[in-house]
Amino acid sequence: MRLPQPSSGADGFSVFGLDNKRAVTFFWVLLVALTLLRLALAARLGVTPDEAYYWLWSQHLQSGYLDHPPMVALWIRLGTMLFGNGPLGIRFLGPVSALIGSLALYRAGRDLLGSPAAGYRAALLLNATLMLGLGAATATPDTPLVLFLALVLWSLGRLIRTGQPIWWLAIGVFVGLAFDSKYTAVLPGLGCGLWALATPSIRRHWGWILGGVLSGLLTIAPVLLWNAAHHWASFAKQGGRAGDWHPLRALNFLAELAGGQIGLATPIIFILFCLGLVWCLRRAGEDSVARLLACLCVVPVAVFVQHAFGGRVQANWPVVLYPAASLAAAATGRRIGVACALGLILTGLVTIQGIFSPLRLSAHHDVIARQTADWSGLTHRLREALPADVSLVAGDYALATIIAYHDPAHALFSYDKRWSYLGRALQHPERAMLVLRDTEQPDLPASWLGAQDQRRFCRMLRNAPMVCYKLIPLTLPANVQMYRLP
Repeated sequence: MRLPQPSSGADGFSVFGLDNKRAVTFFWVLLVALTLLRLALAARLGVTPDEAYYWLWSQHLQSGYLDHPPMVALWIRLGTMLFGNGPLGIRFLGPVSALIGSLALYRAGRDLLGSPAAGYRAALLLNATLMLGLGAATATPDTPLVLFLALVLWSLGRLIRTGQPIWWLAIGVFVGLAFDSKYTAVLPGLGCGLWALATPSIRRHWGWILGGVLSGLLTIAPVLLWNAAHHWASFAKQGGRAGDWHPLRALNFLAELAGGQIGLATPIIFILFCLGLVWCLRRAGEDSVARLLACLCVVPVAVFVQHAFGGRVQANWPVVLYPAASLAAAATGRRIGVACALGLILTGLVTIQGIFSPLRLSAHHDVIARQTADWSGLTHRLREALPADVSLVAGDYALATIIAYHDPAHALFSYDKRWSYLGRALQHPERAMLVLRDTEQPDLPASWLGAQDQRRFCRMLRNAPMVCYKLIPLTLPANVQMYRLP
């Protein structure tokens, strides 16, 4: 049931021209070095607004949230218990989980593809992508998602290698934990089910397969119960995009989807992913492992392509494909040295820029700085400008949470209804000023707005304004209440 491995070096494994033993040593040294580098980047970069949003979740743990399942909040809570509420604490489990996931993917490749060499190739390809190389140093739902999907593949490898159907219980649990991380995990879950239905030798284990479904349902039960208690708000928010239909813009959305993956996977690895998928599709009729990898990839690809006919596919969504795509690329036996070298060099350059900023890039070109730089400075300047009895109001949830993160001692108000799902209290701020970008228009009734403050409050990058904000006095009716943070 395991795919035959084309030769690649003395024992099927040749990386950067090293012999087999030295290559294996190099792999583990590289993996540890990458983990340490990601931890350094995690500690060095400022917290982003989305990370501050998830951090606020972690201060109020519950079994579901409007935007995502709860795993990222639990991830951050565990990290901050160890290292405090700074950037390292918020992101600590990202690099650690990437290390564990890489080990799981190596074991999956060994079992599914029939050789340790294939496992090393798959893990190296995944780590050489910018998606994991940089993404693992940030706190997002994608980080635990990749870990649990790697564990799904490991469990599938154990199922095929040992022939013991009890592994379906572990598969169900890990698919459930991936779903508890991000709802897109349902796509490889469906792919796994499709493979089971299409493979007679696996289909005979229908009792254990049902047991795996049950173990998965038990794992996601808290998320289901939270949604049931909140009118299925999270499912409606994420699933509501599926019905959009704008075929005239589809070409643009498909080009963005392809371009985003070429950039995040890195160009050569993206090509290897595509070749691996084609390779598995051609062999899917005769080999169950090729069929498995094809199903795990094709279902998400079909959904994302369909979605592109109605709206934009965010660049990070296809990360759900990456572990299986890495195995598919490794299955071809193609040499990966140049592809991995390019990916690791690009990741290293971006990491060095993030830690040390050797290039004096402008705010327009420094994507990392635009997300992370000088939020604490902006918060301090805003607070200095406000009289003691005036409250700050932010409509945008991202702006509200990053200000709340840097200044938890002072009350902050927001009128975004998402805060009701976090149990934030409603209050009436007596005197308040609205903060928003200087290019935005307020989305509040004009009768509530006073004359705009003429001062501009800017986030700075190397003594130059990067993004600027304005303050507008608010006169709120007595019956108007807003959500208080943090």
